[in-house]
Amino acid sequence: MHVSHLSLADFRSYERAEVPLDPGVTAFVGPNGQGKTNLVEAVGYLATLGSHRVSADAPLVRMGAARAVVRAAVTHDGRQQLVELELNPGKANRARLNRSSQVRPRDVLGVLRSVLFAPEDLALVKGDPDQRRRYLDELITARAPRLAGVRSDYDRVLKQRNTLLKTAAMARRHGGRQLDLSTLDVWDQHLARAGAELLAQRLELIAVLQPLVDKAYEQVAPGGGPAAFEYRSPAGDRFAEARTREEFAGLLLEAMADARKQEIERGVTLVGPHRDDLVLKLGELPAKGYASHGESWSYALALRLASYELLRGEGGGEPVLVLDDVFAELDTRRRERLAELVAPGEQVLVTAAVAEDVPGALAGARFTVADGRVERG
Repeated sequence: MHVSHLSLADFRSYERAEVPLDPGVTAFVGPNGQGKTNLVEAVGYLATLGSHRVSADAPLVRMGAARAVVRAAVTHDGRQQLVELELNPGKANRARLNRSSQVRPRDVLGVLRSVLFAPEDLALVKGDPDQRRRYLDELITARAPRLAGVRSDYDRVLKQRNTLLKTAAMARRHGGRQLDLSTLDVWDQHLARAGAELLAQRLELIAVLQPLVDKAYEQVAPGGGPAAFEYRSPAGDRFAEARTREEFAGLLLEAMADARKQEIERGVTLVGPHRDDLVLKLGELPAKGYASHGESWSYALALRLASYELLRGEGGGEPVLVLDDVFAELDTRRRERLAELVAPGEQVLVTAAVAEDVPGALAGARFTVADGRVERG
């Protein structure tokens, strides 16, 4: 799988950009602030419906423009598809496949698959649990795009449930009448059903991902592991023995019942996949708070390399690998090891401030990015 052409309209700093691409390695080189990352961010957005830099779409639209369009020709197994996303901040985004077919944005998931490693990924190790939850859920969706609907359903039900809990908490604090919370039972059922699917998918993913992460960490930082992780939930370890979606749903209902009094007092849902964490470990110690800067970088890189190996090994097309301004952050040994590992990829997109930051093992096409222009050569 590779992107053969990338088109941008009013995306980030680009009023217009047309970038023909080939399989193999392509490097975008230019001073910081010239738009290199904007190009690979667009590729990542087409693959995941999200940016690795911001949580909302508004910053992706060029100043003064009403909307942005990202379009890519994607080649897989000799067949080319044109995927297009129109970003409309404050309104519903639109999507098209092969120009004529208007579909829901989530229906284009899977047409392009990518794995992106960027400086922001340090937050996977050092940041809050939401960073690690997003990592798991995006990888789940990359493996099975239909699960984007499950994630959307869970978020919708969670929002409704939190609204009800917040209203109940406000009434209680201000001495208002006692609200009828019978509808909370209905939302509990919906949340448990969607949450059970999401929880089961996360745990299944962790089981296959764990050995790949440990192997990748050993490749980039020999002798520094083992790299391991465990799934941790405020509901405790009650999910450890569950095997079916029905069992997960029942245990989530049980956890919500146990927490209901506290949830009504605080006005928020306190248990469920949205509160869980993936605890990363190096040896016996948690990586967060104990790993050095270099170890944290290596761990973040291992998580992305493991994602790449998992997706390429499961069929559906080898994902496009994006390395956004990462080589300048790595020491010489890690830089060379990473270059050797990724060089055989079907398509590898690299950004760098100076050409010297791109290792020799990643020889390939070069684009110069400066003053809003993307020029080959």
